Amino acid sequence: MRGTRWLIYALGGGMGHFTRACGLARMAARRGHRVTVMTNSAFAPDVPLEEVLGPGAFVHRINPELSKSAVRETVECVLDGVRPEVLVVDTFPRGLVGELAPMLPGLRMAKVLVHRDLNPAYVAKFNIAEAVEDFDLLLVPGEDAPFARHPRALRTAPWLLLEQEEWLSRARARERLGVAAEDPRPLVAVMGSGNELEVREAGDIAARLQAELGERAPVRWLAPPGPWFDAKGKAARNTVRGAPGPLCVWPALAVMPGVDVLVGAGGYNTVQEARVTGTPLVALARARRYDRQAVRLRPEELARTDAELVERAVARVGPRPAQTASGYTSGARDAVALIERALLSA
Repeated sequence: MRGTRWLIYALGGGMGHFTRACGLARMAARRGHRVTVMTNSAFAPDVPLEEVLGPGAFVHRINPELSKSAVRETVECVLDGVRPEVLVVDTFPRGLVGELAPMLPGLRMAKVLVHRDLNPAYVAKFNIAEAVEDFDLLLVPGEDAPFARHPRALRTAPWLLLEQEEWLSRARARERLGVAAEDPRPLVAVMGSGNELEVREAGDIAARLQAELGERAPVRWLAPPGPWFDAKGKAARNTVRGAPGPLCVWPALAVMPGVDVLVGAGGYNTVQEARVTGTPLVALARARRYDRQAVRLRPEELARTDAELVERAVARVGPRPAQTASGYTSGARDAVALIERALLSA
């Protein structure tokens, strides 16, 4: 059962696909499988994925600017080179540009779809109901999805990149965020994610929050590795005027125990990490072609405008609620076990 070759297809913008895929890859590699993650995220070249994934996992980074025909040729080449025994496709059963649809029926390997919430317009336009039939197993990672009741669908807890024992303690997390452990003030973190523009917009929001809060609470702008940092991980000069300089923090889950209010967007990882760690969240629902962030957010978390986001975040500043993560189970670990049991032992 161990030692099989896996290819995890995580093409798509932003950080959601490859972060979730890396959570699965990490667990599969720890079980002795040889795992390749394929991603075209614009963040992927700067993020030290291999350091987090560890031995047995590899990353194939694809240029996000490739044409549809080039994407198809690249995917075919990677499939031919890896020759996986397990193909895991995150979110898009037809592939990002439809390139997987003609390939899947002829692929002689175990095929798994990571199935999360999707825009109904996409589901209808591209006949996703038919596309999911090409998969041997549908895994639903912690949120409802259009075909979550499919006879081959199995639910798990959310897939996070780090295990609970890898999260920093509250004191160490606050120190990592530049706040003394003995400082009693609540800490507000603004998550920069999504795309490059949205990471920089997070700096604007951080500046507005710090102006509102003054000495009541320190505000930190968190960003993954990228062009907003120099080669040493220090904030570059072209950061946001009036904002605290961005902190290079990835994975951000590690420092979540030190955050008293998290401000961000309604992407999969931000929301699930906040929920699992019991961190109060205030977020915007960013517009996406396929993802419905407003559906993912709870009413008390959702802000409709930047002004409302700042107002609601300020109102929530206070002592952090007690940790609620004691019952956390790793959805990624469970997913690997389900794949092994359902497909590799057959």
